[in-house]
Formats: sequence, C-alpha cells, structure tokens
Amino acid sequence: MAKRQTNLLSDIELKHLVRIGSPVAKSDGAGLTFTLSPAGTATWVLRFSHGGRRHELTLGNYPDLALTAARKLAAAKRVEVQQGTNPAVEKRKERARKDWSVRQLAKDYRERVLAELADSTQQSYGRNLDRVERGMGSLSVRVVTAADIVAEIERTKLGWVEEFTHWCVLKAIFKHAVGKRLIDANPCAGVVLEAIIGKRPPVRKRLMLTDDEIHVLMNAKMRDVNLFALRVCVATGVRISELYTARREDVHLDEARWHIPESKTGPAMDIPLAPVVIEWFERLFELAATSDYVLPARLSNRLERYDGDTHVSKDAIREAIDYWIENHSPEIRRFTPHDLRSTMKSHMRKLGVSRDISEMCLNHKLTGVEGIYDQYTYWDERKAALELWAMFLTARMRNEQWNVTPLRGAA
Repeated sequence: MAKRQTNLLSDIELKHLVRIGSPVAKSDGAGLTFTLSPAGTATWVLRFSHGGRRHELTLGNYPDLALTAARKLAAAKRVEVQQGTNPAVEKRKERARKDWSVRQLAKDYRERVLAELADSTQQSYGRNLDRVERGMGSLSVRVVTAADIVAEIERTKLGWVEEFTHWCVLKAIFKHAVGKRLIDANPCAGVVLEAIIGKRPPVRKRLMLTDDEIHVLMNAKMRDVNLFALRVCVATGVRISELYTARREDVHLDEARWHIPESKTGPAMDIPLAPVVIEWFERLFELAATSDYVLPARLSNRLERYDGDTHVSKDAIREAIDYWIENHSPEIRRFTPHDLRSTMKSHMRKLGVSRDISEMCLNHKLTGVEGIYDQYTYWDERKAALELWAMFLTARMRNEQWNVTPLRGAA
C-alpha cells in the first residue's frame, strides 16, 4: 500500500495563491487542505473519516495559523481521531456552550441556588459572592484555573472562618457551572485551603467577666438601646441571635415571661424575667417606638429592603461593643456577646446554682437518657436562679459588694 504524501505545500506557494485571490482548495496531504474563499478568506481545513463517515474540521485562518503550525495542529487532531474522538463534534459542543463570565455565573447561582438556602447562609454566602465578583467577576468561567482560585483566596486575607466560607462559595459556584455544563471540571478540585492559609487556629476560649468588669459593662457609656440590650443579654443568657431577632409579641411583660421560638440553635423556650429585666425591656420598647421588633433596624437602606420594619443586623450589637471598647478604653477585656453566656454560667455556679439548672437557663438540653425522658421545664428553679443572678447584676451595677445569700441546696 502506497504511503500517503504529506507536506505538499510551501509558504511561497501559499503567498502566491493569496496574492492571486482566486477560490482554490489545495491539499497538503493527509487530509490537511488550504482553502481560499471567493471573499479572499484563507482557511485551513482538516478532512478525516470517523465512524465510516467523512468529516471536516476548520483549524483556523491563514496567515494567523502558519503552515508549520497548521501541520502540527492537524497531526494532533488525527491522533484524537485514532483514539476514537471526533474533533469536529467536540468543537460543535464547545461552540454550543455559553461563554459566561464569573459575574454572570454568580448572578445565576444567587437566583437558582442561594435563594433557597437558610437566611444565615444567604447572608454569609452573599457577602462572599460579592468578594468573588470584585476579584474575578470579569473572567470567563471557561478560563478559570486552580491558580486563579488560589490567587482569589490569597487576595482577600480574611480570618480563617470567613476564608473558609469564601472557599465554600468558590467551590459551590463552580460546581454550579459544572452542573450547567459550562465547564467540564471544577477548578477548585485539588486546591487545599490549609495549604494556602494554614491550619485553623485553636478555637478561642470563652471568657468570664470578673465582678469589676461586670460593673463596667452594666454602666457602659454607649447608646441606651445598646446598653439596655446588653443588660438584657447578660441577665437572661440568651444567644445574641435570639435577642436581635426578638419580636414584641413574644415578650410578655405582664407575665414576666419571654418566649424564645424554636430555631436551629435550640428548642422553643420560655424565660422567666426578673423585675429589673422587665424594666430594661420596657425601656427598649420605648426606644423601639412602633416597631414590631425589640431591636428595630436603624439604617434606612435596611428598612427599605424589608418594607419599613425589621430587626437590627446580626453584627450590630457586636459592633457596638467593639466601638465602645475602642473609643472609651474601659477597664474591661475585649469580649463578644457569646461571652456573656459563659459569664452568666460561671457566676451562677459561684452563686450556688446547680449545674443542671444553669445549663437549662442557657437552653442547653440535658444529655443522655435523662435528656430524652425528662420533659419537666424547671420553671420555678430557673426563675429563682435568674432572679438571683439579676440581683447580683444590680448590685454590681451600683458597685455594691455582693451579699445575697446563694441558693440553698442548689450546688
């Protein structure tokens, strides 16, 4: 069998054909053909057989794709054919794919996926989607590589927990791109977060504010709404999310009871309110005016987003604490709202409140079999413990020495 001739054309001949300008099709051998259209467009075409049928694949235009480069590309495509792939079909598939930018991908993810997730996830993912759009929004989804993912993570320099969320968002949106067949593989695959920003630092230990620090806290020089919110928070031991989302209708001052609805952080619970805590709630109600929320939003753009009434943002109280400490330099260690729960827990034990009752005051479920079968709410016991704790807080607010007798038999 005669060997097929190849490399039949030369650069001189090609330039001559282009100069003449007449439509032509000249073979270079092995299926590679130089064509010149009536409009004067010079193109390389590869003709090949696949599955018993003849196919054509446009490789590119001459002189952008020079003779030598055209031969190399044709040889690579012939190898694909030998391996069972039809390069003409693959090219049509690639052309059919949408060439989205990362910004367009993020928009589609927000509409189709993020909108169905929990509110807290929408908030944390939403702000990190904003970061991704700012950092790589103009890039084509098709060209994003693992190196681009690493560069995006290195660019932001966030804290470890927030960077982990940033990383999760990157994986999620490119998984979405794979699902839409915009790309074949997730560029995040194989990228290890710890290799970029190191291992997660040890979890911060919760602190217990001292007696003197409680005195400083109870008299903090901050706006009334923030001060009374912190007093309620430390007096009741609630999670900060339970306070900033609290609605008026759930605070029954005439019954000295605050109902906490069920949430992902804990079951529904009624909290007994000590007399002084009722006074603090009354002050918050005055400051809230006509809002349905105990701590209504303060920013006009947030109010506009929620039809004129909603609660403060999740960071409002923490930011108020940070601003107070940074600008007034009180004699108190930096703390978070969650540290107020550990403060209550620790001081209750010092006051003689039993471990189980102090745990129930924090809405922690009893462990083991006892937690399954013991359905008693311990209302009276919790009421006594919280009133004792409120008396201690009031004494420290006045800078008085603590002289209230601990609960008898509670240890």
